[in-house]
Amino acid sequence: MLLSTTTYPEVHTYLYMSEKGKKSWKKQFFVLRRSGLYFSTKGTSKDPRHLQFFSDFSQCNIYILLSARRMYGAPTDYGFCLKPNKTGGAKEMKLLCAESEESKSCWVTALRLYKHGKQFYQNYLRPHQNNDVNGFNLSAMRSISENSLVAMDFSGHKTRVIENPTEALSIAVQEGLLWRRKSCGRINAHGLPTTSQNSKLNIAVHMSQPWFHHRTSRDEAQKLIHQQGLVNGVFLVRDSQSTPKSFVLSLCHGQKIKHFQILPIEDGGELCYTLDEGHTRFTDLTQLVEFHQLNRGILPCTLKHYCTRVTF
Repeated sequence: MLLSTTTYPEVHTYLYMSEKGKKSWKKQFFVLRRSGLYFSTKGTSKDPRHLQFFSDFSQCNIYILLSARRMYGAPTDYGFCLKPNKTGGAKEMKLLCAESEESKSCWVTALRLYKHGKQFYQNYLRPHQNNDVNGFNLSAMRSISENSLVAMDFSGHKTRVIENPTEALSIAVQEGLLWRRKSCGRINAHGLPTTSQNSKLNIAVHMSQPWFHHRTSRDEAQKLIHQQGLVNGVFLVRDSQSTPKSFVLSLCHGQKIKHFQILPIEDGGELCYTLDEGHTRFTDLTQLVEFHQLNRGILPCTLKHYCTRVTF
């Protein structure tokens, strides 16, 4: 499953949850999505209006409860919990209980997949790296987690991590097109770079990315983000319906969905893309997305969770 798809499975069923400050347990319909764990306030409805946020599993660990019925008064012994990583997290531990061993195993496996999926994928790829370094697909690694990227400075004798977001933005603006020209340059039979080939590759490189939604309307984009969950940083990139050959970044922030125009511009004969009227330019949409996963730029927040196509 990890190798055949870039999306995460959606898990949903009834679970018992321990009510905070009480010894009682309440049965709720839970839904697991990439943006977090939710429960429905209206029966088995998965409509975003009826989903209540329960936990962000990226900041906690998943454990199985031993003797859940005896130790915690659970209705069954098929218990598990979400314990925050921070000091004193045991006090904020969230207890859940399934109706069967099969259901418990399904939930624990899915939660760990959502949390550690990137590491699982890296562990699979590592033995193959020495055999075929050139065949290693970096774009596939990028699609596993947008939060794994860091800004790097390669200008000096030693490589260093750029921790200051302002410095990262300044360097990115100064370097501009150099980011991908160095990696995408090709040489023809006469020893000259093939600029036209690079331009065609840069135009099409976003088509294989999971965050790109081809021929998706504004209304469809808003529906997809609603289905994913109105969490800061949920985003997708789509074709613009009003402006030919341009794109739109649809982003959730503050429980609202905002749309930002991505315009194509020419710079020295090269096709580039910009969100800020040309102040910051990118040779393709993948570079634009990667940059804004690290830096806000003109956006209200960084890009955190790309929106997948959810089928209800």
